Amino acid sequence: MEKALSKVGSFWITQKAKEELKDISDDLTTFSNAVEEKAKWIFNKLKGKPQKSLPDLLREYNIPPGLFPKNITCYEFDESKAKLVVYFPQACEVTFKDSSVMRYATRVKGTLIRGKLTSIEGMKTKVLVWVKVTSVAVEGYKSDKVWFTAGVKKSRPRDAYDFPKDAVRVEEF
Repeated sequence: MEKALSKVGSFWITQKAKEELKDISDDLTTFSNAVEEKAKWIFNKLKGKPQKSLPDLLREYNIPPGLFPKNITCYEFDESKAKLVVYFPQACEVTFKDSSVMRYATRVKGTLIRGKLTSIEGMKTKVLVWVKVTSVAVEGYKSDKVWFTAGVKKSRPRDAYDFPKDAVRVEEF
């Protein structure tokens, strides 16, 4: 009996140790990614490349400026390839004024062209369950709708995404 309890106790301690090490590893990875991205941002600043704010960039491409929350770490935009990458310190979510909820991974990637953000990776919306958002589109400058493709195409009021909001940290994307 004592031998069996010893094995169970040893197994439990091993499992707990593995969980703790995984948590520490995840935290270090998140920290490392944030430092790396901030270093890239500083390097670009030193090279003399003034970067617009993300809301200004989105406005320029006719995408609602509040599509991403306020608390991004930084972003990269390669105009020649139309590639946009937005970095966050941790996975987070935002509830918008139309009651829609969006969740963001620590890195969101997509292709930004006039009126569209396509090939999105790292963004979800809550329908009944969490569903990946693959594209966001606005059909014209005067359009009052934003079209989200997350399995199906659904419109939402554009004014719900007029201003960047504060995000809330979530445990997992």
